[in-house]
Amino acid sequence: MDNSSSLLGKKILVAITGSIAAVKSPLLVSRLVQRGAEVKCVVTKSAANLVSPLSLSTLSRSKCYQDKDQWEESQTKPLHIYLSEWADLIIVAPMTATTLSKFVYGNADGLLASILLATESQIIMVAAMNTAMWSNQAVKSNWAYVKKIDQIICLEPIQGLLACDRYGDGKMINLDIIELASESVFIFRAQNKLLTTDLTDIRLLISAGSTIEDLDKARQLTNRSSGRMGVLIAQAAKFRGAKVDLVHGPLKINEDLLEGLNNYPVKNSTQMGEKLDDLQPSAQIIVMAAAVSDFRKINPSDKKIPKDQLVNSIFHDIEMTPDLIRNLSQKKLKNQIFLGFAAETGDDNEIKDKGERKRISKGCDFIMANPIDRDGQGFEKNLNSGFLLGPNKIVKKLPLSTKLSISHQLLDEIQKFKS
Repeated sequence: MDNSSSLLGKKILVAITGSIAAVKSPLLVSRLVQRGAEVKCVVTKSAANLVSPLSLSTLSRSKCYQDKDQWEESQTKPLHIYLSEWADLIIVAPMTATTLSKFVYGNADGLLASILLATESQIIMVAAMNTAMWSNQAVKSNWAYVKKIDQIICLEPIQGLLACDRYGDGKMINLDIIELASESVFIFRAQNKLLTTDLTDIRLLISAGSTIEDLDKARQLTNRSSGRMGVLIAQAAKFRGAKVDLVHGPLKINEDLLEGLNNYPVKNSTQMGEKLDDLQPSAQIIVMAAAVSDFRKINPSDKKIPKDQLVNSIFHDIEMTPDLIRNLSQKKLKNQIFLGFAAETGDDNEIKDKGERKRISKGCDFIMANPIDRDGQGFEKNLNSGFLLGPNKIVKKLPLSTKLSISHQLLDEIQKFKS
């Protein structure tokens, strides 16, 4: 993860319960502290058998609290009230079936259970348990209940090899996604809002990354896109309740950032176009963030072309790749919203003018026109800026910010347009 300052000074309570995934929680604590967050920890009795409270105290630079601390005589305020009021955010990682059930039924048995019921801050619940437990109807019912609470962000487990040697759903999602969810909470908190599942029942289709067109066995045509912007839009939408289909070319990011999404990896523009065509009919929002190569060789050589023949060979047999955005927008269904991207160079007026021309020519509702010739932003960077251009001469300037913040701003504008 890029070590930005988005968590600097934020008060985060990390609560750890008795799943074997608790062994990953100290690393989460360490990463949050390295990001500048002020961290305190709470462990349940079961969790204390899996991870050392002393280690958590050392990593967090603060006392790790346990059930035995709840009613110490030296406290001037009940500990569960103090901690629930202190925290800007509570992360329960991992969240077990037991702690989930206590919360759903209002059972304040134990320090953590009391904190969760007393807090008015947002809670990120990161589920992790055995596959059979996760699929049990009682657990599914409890999880469905908490997903409806605006205060709570639910991160579901993924498939993987579990500690019981079973392969299936139940593995705790990786720490990068937990960090992204935490950043998202504070992006909304800065506006005095909650991060809520306002995109529930929405299916979002998004393209991301570059495409690669083969020239011969040794050479390719591609571009500098890392895919980070598109992937972060996908994760931001998923945090907000959307079902997300991500069609992506080769990426230059940590692939852990793909966890939890419906991923469709492709290589070239033809494959990307075919997969987008397949998925378009079920989507309500379509975001085209991929940087598709502009040219391709009609008949790539299955051998390496000699260097002295390369120029003649390339220009003898080259064509433009399909305009994937225009092709999709021509098949636009009722109530579908299209957002395209235009990576441009020039001053602000040039960026806006070029973006608006593309918006109209490609049939998009919106275009995010962003500069790629300014230091510290654009391709392969964590920061971005630009102009969101929409119908009826809508122009919204998006100042320099993290790509995650830009992602949420774009989704906010689409939501306004939908309603």
